[in-house]
Amino acid sequence: MFSRNDLIRLLVPLIIEQVLAVLVGMVDVVMVAAVGETAVSGVALVDSVSLLVIQVLAALATGGAVVCSQYIGKKQPEEACRAAGQLVMITLTGAAGIALIALIGNRGLLELIFGQAEEAVMDNAAIYFRLTALSYPFLALYNSCAALYRSMGNSRVSMTVSLMMNGLNVVGNAICIFGLHMGVEGVAIPTLISRVFAAVVMTVLIRKPENAIRVTSWQELRPELSMIKKILVVGIPSGLETGIFQFGKIALQSLVSTLGTTAIASFAVASNLVTLQYLPGNALGLGMITIVGQCVGAGEVKQAKQYAKKLILLNYGLLVVVCGCMTLGSRPIVGMYNLSPGAAELARSMILLHACAMSIWPLAFTLPNALRAGLDAKFTMKVSVFSMWVFRIGFAYLFVKVWNVGVMGVWFGMFIDWIFRVILFVGRFRGFTSRARQI
Repeated sequence: MFSRNDLIRLLVPLIIEQVLAVLVGMVDVVMVAAVGETAVSGVALVDSVSLLVIQVLAALATGGAVVCSQYIGKKQPEEACRAAGQLVMITLTGAAGIALIALIGNRGLLELIFGQAEEAVMDNAAIYFRLTALSYPFLALYNSCAALYRSMGNSRVSMTVSLMMNGLNVVGNAICIFGLHMGVEGVAIPTLISRVFAAVVMTVLIRKPENAIRVTSWQELRPELSMIKKILVVGIPSGLETGIFQFGKIALQSLVSTLGTTAIASFAVASNLVTLQYLPGNALGLGMITIVGQCVGAGEVKQAKQYAKKLILLNYGLLVVVCGCMTLGSRPIVGMYNLSPGAAELARSMILLHACAMSIWPLAFTLPNALRAGLDAKFTMKVSVFSMWVFRIGFAYLFVKVWNVGVMGVWFGMFIDWIFRVILFVGRFRGFTSRARQI
């Protein structure tokens, strides 16, 4: 169903988009640092909440992408357009509700989550939270439209708009922080403006009549319970899985914070850098939802399974390059963070160990997207939630608190979690042709 050129047109922009997002995020951190420590701390507090919101919205968009991809595969573009309207309605409503809670609760909500931080830090966090919350509905609209374009096999549009959005954000930060010498508002306002811009552009583009999937009027956003249910069958399990995963990461961060400054610094740097190793798998996972979803919708389940295998192999090929480069350049890369010698060596050791363990990561995290595209999202959610809390967090506490392994114990717990996921997901994937379901 997909030629080699089709796959290239879909996957290459996705990989570029993921790389740009990470690089822009790193540039943002450097710019925020120029505002001052209290601003950095306030932004960091809010970003941990915003990341949870963004991931949940992305998971809902995944549910819509699966449904639309299957309808495209079934040659039912009218149903795909109906699903598109419902996806936009669901994500907009959800994001608006979250934004309203954030605006009303604001400082009280932050204090409930993070406790009593320093007054100046909480002042900056409250300002940043208020302006960031206003952007949630616009971000939801952008994510939904981007997911719809990916469902059509066109990821170049979302890549281009993402590039413009991130570029506008970086330029805005530079002007507001270095030119206008603004405080935390100089970080928040460009974020809001760039997300509004991206939402407007994507809304205009998704209305084009030549699109196989399009949303042309507000009437298409009227709730249709049957279609909403189909989207949420994938969206809710994926959202719960993502949300609980993020809470688990916060729990591990809390564990690391008990190990001293060297452990905290080395873990923070290693965690930041190894995100580069995830980029190929994250991008290919998004492409897998479109490819496998369309194949399943067309009744070509065997083809869907074959494409999933090919994407996993491609993931491994890209990992060899990424992990190889990070292994060879680990010392100068870690050196950019100006850590103490002890922290730098510990961070480097964590990166090298992580690069070796990435040999099983694609089967634990990229492969489950094939199961989700075949409407098996409940299984992936149950496995992920169980494995996260029992193996990753449970063993991390055992390694750190009982066996006194130190911060490396958090890594060991994570690898055990990956192994468990691989065993169950690979076993489930073997029966994919009999379990994959159509909408």
